[in-house]
Amino acid sequence: MNADAVKNLAGIIKKSGHQSLLIVVSAMGKMTNKLEELSNAYNFGEDNTHELLEEIKAYHFNILNDLFPNHQHPVYNDVANTFVEIEWLLEEEANDAPDYIYDQIVSIGEVISTKIVAAYLNEDGTTATWVDARNFIHTDNTYREGKVDWEKTEADIQRNLLPLVEKTIAVTQGFIGNTSENFTTTLGREGSDYSAAIFTSCLNATALTIWKDVPGVLNADPKWFDQTERIPQLSYHDAIELTYYGATVIHPKTIKPLQNKNIPLYVKSFIIPEGEGTQINSVISKLPVPSFIFKVNQVLISILPKDFSFIIEENLSDIFSLFHQHKIKVNTMLNSAISFSVSVDDDAEKISKLIADLSVRYKVKYNKKLELVTIRYYNQDTINRVTVNKDILLEVKSRHTCQIVMKDKSAVE
Repeated sequence: MNADAVKNLAGIIKKSGHQSLLIVVSAMGKMTNKLEELSNAYNFGEDNTHELLEEIKAYHFNILNDLFPNHQHPVYNDVANTFVEIEWLLEEEANDAPDYIYDQIVSIGEVISTKIVAAYLNEDGTTATWVDARNFIHTDNTYREGKVDWEKTEADIQRNLLPLVEKTIAVTQGFIGNTSENFTTTLGREGSDYSAAIFTSCLNATALTIWKDVPGVLNADPKWFDQTERIPQLSYHDAIELTYYGATVIHPKTIKPLQNKNIPLYVKSFIIPEGEGTQINSVISKLPVPSFIFKVNQVLISILPKDFSFIIEENLSDIFSLFHQHKIKVNTMLNSAISFSVSVDDDAEKISKLIADLSVRYKVKYNKKLELVTIRYYNQDTINRVTVNKDILLEVKSRHTCQIVMKDKSAVE
């Protein structure tokens, strides 16, 4: 999101004609990435934290300059005071809780973006109220992946947010929540969609619309396919499957809260707001076209007993416990009598520690720089299409889904 996107948002709200809305906003531009960089620099004791913070501040104040020519507008002080929270934190010595620090720093991106959006809407003639999501979304102390206390969250939203939303337009943050000790948590990367679903469910809203830079849910990522097709309608089940396997247009946790209350989800384009987009609801129908989901930078890990005994339930329990301990998500897996193979995202530090721990009890082999493609409603033609000039290292098929781990035939080991 930049200044033009904020103006576009204001136009979409006016055209909608709705007076009772909750608008959930994520960080602007690539600021989450930049704030992550700042968090890492601070945690690792690097000396460029000041420069990074000044770059982040300059980005936001440039947007303010585009939206608010009057530099006496209160939003300037509001944003500056919000940055002070980071400045105070950076003056302290780094502690041994990097995930906690991450959440306190990275969450500022959403706080600032919503202050800017709320101020611009009011300046543009749409009465809006800024709302702090941390007053409503309650989580445990799992920093970077806060687990929602649904009972407490729904009670607070019903009691304190619903009366506000019924009479005005409220602007709040995605991605963030709060612990019982009043510390900020985040809900996982790309968590703003999930936040929107939490609010939608707890408000018993009539619908949720997520605005993206694509015309709806596509059958493939335009980064990988020159020709893609919009899917007009998806069942909750298919949407959950696609997001689980890595479709990035919707956060994986978004669908279930809506499905539980049968609330439709619309995915629309803020570039072409009048477009039909995609509707996700309870109607079960086969996808009109096969869908492709690509993940790159994969590591294929094969785990074997050192004594060549069988991989049994006891081994699998131990193996999954180690994956959970190292916070590594399995993207696909295949079990045989004497081996267990998984494909995971390549995080060099996490992977090396995992392999070291696995190697205590097991023989471990691994390949890096691989690709994982998932095809929903596949056939042999679709498999042939994605495996041209590829060596297939692992292939898993179910009734509707095929997953293939592969590498370029020209790749150098």
